[in-house]
Amino acid sequence: MADEQVEQVHPGSDDAGMAGRAVSRIKDHPSQAELTPQQVADMLNVSRPYLIKLLDAGEIPSRLIDEHRRLSYEDVQQYKRRDDLRRGMAADQLAALGQELNI
Repeated sequence: MADEQVEQVHPGSDDAGMAGRAVSRIKDHPSQAELTPQQVADMLNVSRPYLIKLLDAGEIPSRLIDEHRRLSYEDVQQYKRRDDLRRGMAADQLAALGQELNI
C-alpha cells in the first residue's frame, strides 16, 4: 500500500485512539490495503512480538516483500472476527459454568 494511502492521526486530535498514541487510518479502499506488522499490532492492540507469533502459527496470513512482512487488511479483519467469536464463546462458557456452580 502506498504511504499516501495511510494517514497518521496523532494523540490529541479528535480521531486519535484512546490509548494516546498515533494510529493509522486507511484512506481509499481499505479492503485492498497492505499493512505492516506494527500497524496490525496497533489495530489489534497487541505487542508486535505477539503478532509475529500469530503470523508464525499461521493465524493470520502474511507475505514477504524482500525481508518485510505485509498483511492484507481483509485478512486482519477476518482474524478479528474469528477471535471475537472465540472470545464470545469462551465468555458464554464461563457464564454457564458460573450458573452451574451458583457463583
